[in-house]
Amino acid sequence: MNDIQQQPITDEKSRIDPRLLEILVCPITKSTLHYDAARNELISEAAKLAYPIRDGIPIMLAEEARAL
Repeated sequence: MNDIQQQPITDEKSRIDPRLLEILVCPITKSTLHYDAARNELISEAAKLAYPIRDGIPIMLAEEARAL
């Protein structure tokens, strides 16, 4: 038997730098954003929008956002 525990594989491109999250705000409401790791999106509760993160880059365009 193999004693090595399997670690979940995480895609480095799907992570967002916490320092970046501290300075990013919703381009519409200027409110703070919350990172949804499961969907790889930045959530603006105030605007009710979810901004996608593609290849590690937040796409902060309202026309690219998904309505919540």
